[in-house]
Amino acid sequence: MKVIIADDELPARARLRRLLEELRGYEVVAEAANGAEALAACARELPELVLMDIRMPGIGGVEAARHLGALAQPPAVIFVTAYNEYAIDAFDAQAVGYLLKPVRKERLESALHHAARLTRAQLSAVAAADTRRERRHHIAARIADRLRLIPVENVLYFQADQKYVSVRHLEGEVLIDEPLKDLEEEFAPDFIRIHRNALIAVKHLLTVDKLPNAQYQARLRGCEQPLVVSRRHATALRRLLRRSPDT
Repeated sequence: MKVIIADDELPARARLRRLLEELRGYEVVAEAANGAEALAACARELPELVLMDIRMPGIGGVEAARHLGALAQPPAVIFVTAYNEYAIDAFDAQAVGYLLKPVRKERLESALHHAARLTRAQLSAVAAADTRRERRHHIAARIADRLRLIPVENVLYFQADQKYVSVRHLEGEVLIDEPLKDLEEEFAPDFIRIHRNALIAVKHLLTVDKLPNAQYQARLRGCEQPLVVSRRHATALRRLLRRSPDT
């Protein structure tokens, strides 16, 4: 089984590598010191399993695991943590594999035998259970055989289009397979709904205009094409603009 070890502490990575070698049948194909490196390694090596530290600089373990769902064949994930208070109940409730540091060989062997690919619902529940959590800093999109990370701060809007959601950002547009409702819950109040099929970044909202046909449209900074605003959301958007010191 091909394994990637992701941990910002070199001694912790070395310990896991040594334990895997003792168990045999596992090949460590890459190591990563943070979530971004782990995602790049996973897209490159296509492992069956990732041992993922939860607390890493930049993109943490839970966020990285959520991004792995964008891969065509996401690996199984076992979380590793020194924080025994961190969402342990959530791990157990969601049947998500985890290991407490220092990792014991017997516990690692047991976790490996039960490792499984995690669903979006499982990962979302674990992320929500962490009271210290920060929502995702990036949106992951699969382009060919690689993952592209889009900083959330660069996203102009999310727009549902049948099965997928289009993510318009400062450098272009990508498609993701995530429900618009989940994105709305995660990124509120910085993103608000303007239509049943669209969320916009509040900081990029410039104007809400009423058209001669009594319809409304929103114009966003950095976006030439205006977006349709439903009547039920138009009043709230205009009120938001009046309160905003940046517009």
